[in-house]
Amino acid sequence: MISGRIRLFRGSFTGLLLLGLLVCGQLAAQQFLESSTGRLPIFNEYSSQVAIADVDGDGDLDLCFANGRGFSSASLQERVRLLINDGNATFTDESAARLGNLIGYGRDVEFGDVDGDGDLDLAVANDFLSTQNLLINDGTGFFTDESATRIPQFAMSSSHCAFGDIDDDGDLDLWYTRGGSSRFGSGQAQLWLNDGSGFYINATAQLVPQQQVSEPMDCIFGDLDGDLDLDMIEGHRAGNSKLYINNGGFFVDATAGNFPADSNTYSYDLGDLDSDGDLDVFGANSGVGSREAVFHNDGNASFTNVTSTVLPNSSNPNIDDNDSKFLDYDNDGDLDVTVCAIGGPERMLRNNGSGFLTLVTGIISSVSDSSLDVEMGDLDGDGDLDMVTAQGESGAFRNRLYLNQGPADSRAPSVAQWEELDDVDVGAGPQRVRAVIRDNMSSDHGAFYQAVVLQWSDGGPFQSVPMTWSGHELYRGVIPDPGTSATISYRISATDLAGNTTVTTPRSYFIGTPPAQFKRGDINNDGGRNIADAVAGLVYLFGNGAAPGCLDALDCNDDGSNDISDVVALLDYLFQSGNQPPEPFECGSDPTDDPVSCDTTQENCL
Repeated sequence: MISGRIRLFRGSFTGLLLLGLLVCGQLAAQQFLESSTGRLPIFNEYSSQVAIADVDGDGDLDLCFANGRGFSSASLQERVRLLINDGNATFTDESAARLGNLIGYGRDVEFGDVDGDGDLDLAVANDFLSTQNLLINDGTGFFTDESATRIPQFAMSSSHCAFGDIDDDGDLDLWYTRGGSSRFGSGQAQLWLNDGSGFYINATAQLVPQQQVSEPMDCIFGDLDGDLDLDMIEGHRAGNSKLYINNGGFFVDATAGNFPADSNTYSYDLGDLDSDGDLDVFGANSGVGSREAVFHNDGNASFTNVTSTVLPNSSNPNIDDNDSKFLDYDNDGDLDVTVCAIGGPERMLRNNGSGFLTLVTGIISSVSDSSLDVEMGDLDGDGDLDMVTAQGESGAFRNRLYLNQGPADSRAPSVAQWEELDDVDVGAGPQRVRAVIRDNMSSDHGAFYQAVVLQWSDGGPFQSVPMTWSGHELYRGVIPDPGTSATISYRISATDLAGNTTVTTPRSYFIGTPPAQFKRGDINNDGGRNIADAVAGLVYLFGNGAAPGCLDALDCNDDGSNDISDVVALLDYLFQSGNQPPEPFECGSDPTDDPVSCDTTQENCL
């Protein structure tokens, strides 16, 4: 037994426990079949995490495993593995050719386009006082390790990293957990900002609460409070997990009073479990003992522990688990949950549509192994979600592939929330649109799509611009500036890997000429108010003089007309301590909708 993990069952008791689960849970036909042989190469390496991504741009999903041996102390450096899919879920190891000599104590691998060139680059989190890695994709799935020049280089122990555009500038920033001499120590979470071209500066001291956290195991971005930016949850094995709320790119520790106490957390997953539109939390090992925990979101990032009411102990065994993922395995429109276990088979929890979870046995091939991570994706291109697990800590370290025999996904993605733009002035520039887009699964990267596009029209046919992934379920697109007055209609279209498409009902905003700026009472447009303005007004009104450039400036009493009363009001203010002319007293636009107007902004207000 590897030291440091609590083992709650051994030998024959395992069989009794699993028998009990069969009795208590619902029986169902096997859907996820263990299919590793002949499809997934065997390396018997200690894999802490697996990531699914199309690294070579050929339309299918490849696999990457973070490897490195040692639980709480360093044992053996191992290679990060990159397995290339042939399109039918048969994988070939091309690690050395595509990643070079990428060997270390890998705990996590994450993909994101850091340099904005349209392909997926690779970040690696390393344990045991190692430097971290960032590899750049050449567009065909061959990577160059450019860590030394692109990310901060110092020794730290990390268990997880996450990509996300935390400051809404259109590029992907990086969050790393940080422990002590190993991931089980204490350290300061790290936030590194992207300069737009994939080079990072350490902004931890400026943007993250300065606090030592103990045994950080996981970090996950998500829009938790519905304001279309990325908040952060760090899961800590020591029971001091953190909720950080994003406030304009600055993170605030909002844990107290908003995030329930947990214990022994290895991972958190985010998904709308109860279908109320916000992200709830599922925690592996976060509950009492080694049970799972469920925290419901009130929509404002304040969470309540509802485990006892939505996940009763009969469906929540006291088993040492490491990870979970949301998925709609039965294609009924709600999110179910799969849990990967240490020393036992993986489990499936079925959602009844209201967020109540019931253990369903027989869904997944029963393989007792040491699963540390689980990820979902359509690996064989048949329209449903397959499952991959990463194995470490004990046993043979045989990573597993489970192919889904169930129904193909027939449900379109949903745009849970998207930006409603205000009217703007001509010349305001391009307009950014952010959206939360969901499909039938969860991961650090959200779901997988064929296309997510922002469509816009100024009266003609809709034009399309791609929306880029900003982290978790958040996407971002930019509508070009047409440069003239126009009514712009815009909508979002998302097509998932199974070919299901959703298109939102269009919204619109108006681009108009900004109102003229003037000073009321500055009739001669010289920047001041004096007797010369009164004279200019009288000459115009009674001496056939030229009209002022701004008739609103002459309307000194703001009654919607130009007459002698305006000149009287100005003289009264200048020489009799009368009332100040109505707004705008300094440069501004007319707050009153009346027949008198300015053709152009006064020169002194430019």
